[in-house]
Amino acid sequence: MSMMRGFFTVGFWTLVSRVLGFVRDVFIAGALGATPVAEAFVLAFSLPNLFRRFFAEGAFNMAFVPMFSKKLASGDRPLVFASDAISMLALVLIVLNATAMLAMPYLVWIMASGFVGDERFDLTVFFGRIAFPYIIFISLAALASGVLNSAGRFVAAAAAPVLLNICFIAALFVADWAGWNVGLTLAWCVPVAGVAQFAFVWFAAHRAGFTLIPRLPRMTPELSRLAMIAAPAALAGGVVQVNLVVGRQIASYFDGANAWLYYADRLYQLPLGVVGIAIGIVLLPDLSRRLRLGDAEGGREAFNRAAEFSLLLTIPSAVALLVIPTALVSVLFERGAFGANDTAATALATAIYGLGLPAFVLQKLYQPLFFAREDTKSPFYFALVALSVNAAVAVGLSPFVGFTASAYGATFAGWAMLACLWWGSRKFGDAARLDAQLRHKSWRIVLASLMMGVAIWAAAQVMAPLLVVPGTRVLALIGVLAVGAVSYGFAGRITGAFTLGELRRMMRS
Repeated sequence: MSMMRGFFTVGFWTLVSRVLGFVRDVFIAGALGATPVAEAFVLAFSLPNLFRRFFAEGAFNMAFVPMFSKKLASGDRPLVFASDAISMLALVLIVLNATAMLAMPYLVWIMASGFVGDERFDLTVFFGRIAFPYIIFISLAALASGVLNSAGRFVAAAAAPVLLNICFIAALFVADWAGWNVGLTLAWCVPVAGVAQFAFVWFAAHRAGFTLIPRLPRMTPELSRLAMIAAPAALAGGVVQVNLVVGRQIASYFDGANAWLYYADRLYQLPLGVVGIAIGIVLLPDLSRRLRLGDAEGGREAFNRAAEFSLLLTIPSAVALLVIPTALVSVLFERGAFGANDTAATALATAIYGLGLPAFVLQKLYQPLFFAREDTKSPFYFALVALSVNAAVAVGLSPFVGFTASAYGATFAGWAMLACLWWGSRKFGDAARLDAQLRHKSWRIVLASLMMGVAIWAAAQVMAPLLVVPGTRVLALIGVLAVGAVSYGFAGRITGAFTLGELRRMMRS
């Protein structure tokens, strides 16, 4: 029950953050559309987030959380270990930031060589130098969040990303009121939001009894072990980032494509964030503690219930992205500088990402099985396979399908990575075996989701005239989604995928 409570806590605050993120992106789309300034900002903002996968939710934290959770369970000076870790991490981040400032033109060329020779390149370099310090504060915030999550305190860490979106929304209003350059204002907002997030989780950790005071960095035996564990995960993260670079490189040769892919990414990131990231954040420390205590049966139960929770919310979300992408994109983004052509391109990318959504979420389920056992090498090898698939698909398809080759590459790579994780997890025996309850319900969840898909498709056809009228389209989309929720509930009951009583018990837990 405590694990499910953690899922809902993280999922709720992630949902709040993603909803505010939608509001933010609606305003950005209206103000910038798919213009060169929009593409420059999107790419500049992606640069610190690229390295964030190494130091924040990525390699460092994936190695830190299991070690800290075990020290917390055994009482082996967890605060000393956390303080040493944050000190060394801060030193590495400062060096990285200084290097990136000097090498920013080369970083932009690596990410989007198609920008060279037009205004997008210089704008991206300028915005990138302003935004990049965000990596320092968000990575330190992630470490403090790992401390809180290991202690079973999920609220502050899950709520912190809300501050990023609040800062962006406020900045957009101020820029409009004061007549400031919108792109420049957004770029400066990025590091400011990082400071706010770090301060928020640091004080939360302090109130929880974990006062993280940086000291003179020193390489202790424990940090050496942390580095050894994190290194393969960092390499795996690097491979994943190469996937993103491949996609952005291809998109950079099509005007507006980086912006279209960004807005499509925001749509599929909603269920991925609410479900997948919540699963990863809660499941990793839970599995680490159970392994420390020798509770193999409890670990298997946690894994299977997390899988059931993932499928219950992810499959219908994927079906919705496939069935009504145009309605979603049009209602959410089509206003101001974002036109009908932008809607059509973004909707196509959204549907392609929807095909990969279950794979992206289930990766978050399988990865903790490896990281909890301090096995970071296997995910690295699997990531190499996914990289090969992504490169082959994206580069091979680009002459035929244009910018959507980037989305196809990411989707195929996602399924390849999931297949490798599933295959590799067999060495863990019963810990990764699907139990009878999950096998009984999984295909029923798929069937219920398909029935829901038919219902929302029909509702979208009926509501089509209202979905294009500015005064009614938001209410019309809410109506379509309400039909989806109700039909999914009935379909779940009919097929035996779930009952309303089970959902109520999960919510009460």
